[in-house]
Amino acid sequence: MGARFDQHFLKEVSAVKRICDLVDPECRSLLEIGPGQGVLTHELLRRGFRVHAIERDPLLIAPLERRFAAEVASGQFVLTHGDALTISLDIIPFEYVVSNLPYSISSPITFRLLEYPFSGAVLMYQREFADRMRAPIGSRESGRLTVMVQTFAYVTHCFDLSRDAFTPPPAVGSTVLKLQPKDPIFYIASREVYAIVVRELFSKRRKMVRTILAAAVPVFGDEKIMSVLSELDNEILESRPEQLYLEDYATIANLLA
Repeated sequence: MGARFDQHFLKEVSAVKRICDLVDPECRSLLEIGPGQGVLTHELLRRGFRVHAIERDPLLIAPLERRFAAEVASGQFVLTHGDALTISLDIIPFEYVVSNLPYSISSPITFRLLEYPFSGAVLMYQREFADRMRAPIGSRESGRLTVMVQTFAYVTHCFDLSRDAFTPPPAVGSTVLKLQPKDPIFYIASREVYAIVVRELFSKRRKMVRTILAAAVPVFGDEKIMSVLSELDNEILESRPEQLYLEDYATIANLLA
C-alpha cells in the first residue's frame, strides 16, 4: 500500500513521540498531510490536539475513519480525502503542520505551505532534500529551495531517522525539520515577483546573472530588464545564482517589481 503514493509509514514509536514533542503545546489546531495509517495522528489526538488531515489514498480513508470514529464524532479529527497540492487550504483552520511527507511532493508542498500563515511546521524529508534546505546561502549547495525557504522561514534540524524506522523502508535516510515562518530580513516589494526571480535564476544556475536576466525578457519585458541590467552592480551581474545572498535576490526582485 505504501508504494501507491510514495508513502512510507513511520513505525518507530520513539520517533513518533519525538515529532509530537516538537509541536507547540499551546497550539490547538493542526494540519496533517498524509496521515497514512494514523500513527502520528493517534499520538497527536492523544495529546489533545485538534487534527485536520488530508489523505490522498482512497484505500486509507475508511480505516482511518474506523480507527478514529470517536474523534470524528466529537470533531477533534476531521479527515479530508484529497490532494494536498491542489485542495484549498483556505478553508482549513490550522496553526501548525505535521507530516511524514511523501518525498515526491516535498518541494511543491513546501513552497505551497510558505504561502499560508501558520505558526510552525514539523516535517519529515529525504535527508538529501533536508540538507539542501539548510545549506548556507551563497554556497554551492544552495538552490531555489534553499533561498525560498530561508527567506520566509527559520529552518531547524531536529533529528535523523534510518530506513528501518519505516514500512516499507525507503531507499534513503530521512530527516525531521522544524520550519517557523518569519518576515524577510530584507524588504521584498512583491513575493510573487521574488519567487519568479529566484525560479528564473536557478533555472540556469551555471550561467552568470547578467546572462540569465538578459534571457528573461519574455518574462519581465525588455524595458524592465534593460533598466535592471543598468542599475545592478557588476559584482551581482557577474556572479552565478548560488553565489548571491538574500539581499541580492531582494534587490533584483524589487527593481523588477
